[in-house]
Amino acid sequence: MVLKIDVPARMVRGDVDEGYGAVADAFRENFAARNEIGAACVVYHGGRKVVDLWGGYRDGLNRLPWETETMVPVFSTSKGVAAVALAVLHARGLLDHDERVATYWPEFAAAGKGDVTVRQLLAHQAGLAVIDRPLELGDLTGSRTLATALAEQRPAWEPGTRHGYHGQSLGWYESELISRIDPGTRRIGRFFADEVATPLGLDFHFGLPQDADRDRVARIHGFRSWEMMLHLRAMPASFVRAYANPRSLTSRAFGNPRVLGTVENFNRPDVQAAEIPAANGVGQVRSIAKLYGEVATGGATLGLTDATTDALRIAATPPTDGLFDEVLRVETRFSLGYVKPFPAFRFGSGSDRAFGTMGLGGSFAFADPDTGTGFAYAMNRTGFRLWDDPREVALREALFARVLGERPQRPDPATRDGSAPDRSA
Repeated sequence: MVLKIDVPARMVRGDVDEGYGAVADAFRENFAARNEIGAACVVYHGGRKVVDLWGGYRDGLNRLPWETETMVPVFSTSKGVAAVALAVLHARGLLDHDERVATYWPEFAAAGKGDVTVRQLLAHQAGLAVIDRPLELGDLTGSRTLATALAEQRPAWEPGTRHGYHGQSLGWYESELISRIDPGTRRIGRFFADEVATPLGLDFHFGLPQDADRDRVARIHGFRSWEMMLHLRAMPASFVRAYANPRSLTSRAFGNPRVLGTVENFNRPDVQAAEIPAANGVGQVRSIAKLYGEVATGGATLGLTDATTDALRIAATPPTDGLFDEVLRVETRFSLGYVKPFPAFRFGSGSDRAFGTMGLGGSFAFADPDTGTGFAYAMNRTGFRLWDDPREVALREALFARVLGERPQRPDPATRDGSAPDRSA
């Protein structure tokens, strides 16, 4: 059940630049009125850090405070961080978004996947949300078993016609693809560390290193799967029904290996050490915001080109049969490893050129190129929304609507609770 803890006001800390006080007010309000346990929110604007807030408990059970250097598992917020590695390869001329994946990775062509493009894969259109071959935790970090399972998987629909959230599988496909393109054959954990984290001085990891100080890692206070049934006003009923059916695409997309089907298992050292790029990135929220702030302002430190950043900014190419997500069971929009704004999830400025990813429980990070903003929020008490957690959206609303004078961040009134009309699972 939901853990409730009173967090003293003195435990909410950090700094904001002049003019950004509304964000600090919203952050404090999260602890006072929205049952926050521990969290951080950082914003870069125009290449400069303007908001750096943290507070509460990194471990609510043992009352250990969230410190300035605390790291936190961010679930699918990891996806957007991982996608920067693909952007680096694109900028170097090593990756073409419209090339077939099998051109780089010949084995991928098996089981009817020969014509799947990189763009389709990164937009969750390849039909590969589920991996049928049973996996163990030890298989997840660059094993032959994992590579074979990915290559032999048959799509659940004709690629390009539909889409469905590749909640765990996307990162493994990205990692194997990177290893086939990179001259050093590095998978995503090593490639990201060398080519993204080191140049920017980031403290963020895909596969927490063995020598990492585990006392700095926040404890996730997660919900049990059955608790979703108690929060149908927050989480779309269509998604909850599908998740509860073990034979559904939705359930199968999140349960292989089985250890990943329980939220609090992401506290386990062996899970955090595994390379699960779509779901188990661990790091400082400050680093995520710095990365998005870099990309939002052109990515020069990473060597990104105008062609690469333009590709990230443009509107998503929808699947031919529409935007209904076969896994999340609501309408969504994806492009090049990122979520793009749509009526039920409006983030960033009004042009919809923003891009980012949300994570289970409420975390969210994104780049808004029009305002040169990188935003990141993560917490350790998991909420029950697919996006627009009240804690996160309060911070984003304060930043964009009140400080930057951009559009409101709340969903379009025509949508219900941030989701599309229910369709049967």
